[in-house]
Amino acid sequence: MRKSPTVLTHNHDTEPWVRFSLLLRRLSPILAVICLLLLWAWISERELISHILVPPPGDVYRAFVGALADGVLAKHAFVTLQEMLYGLLLGVGIGLAVGYAIAKLPLLEYILAPIIVGFQSTPIVAYAPLLVIWFGSGPASKVVTTAVIVFFPTLVNTIVGIRGVSPKLRDLMRSLKAGRWRTFRHLEAPSALPVILAGLKTSTTLAVIGAVVGEFVSQGSGLGYLVTAARNLYDTPLVIVAVLTMTTISLCLYGLVALVEWRFLVWQRRSNI
Repeated sequence: MRKSPTVLTHNHDTEPWVRFSLLLRRLSPILAVICLLLLWAWISERELISHILVPPPGDVYRAFVGALADGVLAKHAFVTLQEMLYGLLLGVGIGLAVGYAIAKLPLLEYILAPIIVGFQSTPIVAYAPLLVIWFGSGPASKVVTTAVIVFFPTLVNTIVGIRGVSPKLRDLMRSLKAGRWRTFRHLEAPSALPVILAGLKTSTTLAVIGAVVGEFVSQGSGLGYLVTAARNLYDTPLVIVAVLTMTTISLCLYGLVALVEWRFLVWQRRSNI
């Protein structure tokens, strides 16, 4: 019996729904923010919570414009950003170096692991005053506080990334008589890069915590100082402005790392196609 040819049909009715779903997925963060602002405005308008505790969005906007116009917000934001960047460079650099050394020398892990884990398990606010005593009340103590808090994620991800390199690829590099530098450059670094960049994303979100905690302990300038000063004056809108500025800086740094990840991991995306 002869079978009739299969007729391939394309359901054009589903195409608009698929496009709408993709658009909705891309716009979902913006829609979530809009919904949050509408809820905030509704609560303020109904006065369900005191305006001292939760000021209306309009008051926060006016506080933002005022702080931006007189240069206060830019001044303190620049100080915090500078401390974050220096702390990131210091903490990530040391984390990469120590993590690579531990990954290559297991004996070093037995020596340093109790010290590192014990130091990391202590809340940053507990030893931040000690850092102020040791490094002074200037920017150095904030930079060191930021470096300490971003060190551990970089360290752990570096160890995991280097140790996760395929043993077969290592054997291949040995058969090609590749030295340590060539093995690192052509095998270990590319293989560990996705894991290291994932740790760097975590570090960028933690960097603002380190800088602000240092500013809370040792006041002088920065967004942490601005929050403390506004809180003492019960200027809740200005506190919210400072907090949102911290969030914006952290998101921008996170996006920058994501852009670097997208740029340097082209080979990984192609292999997944």
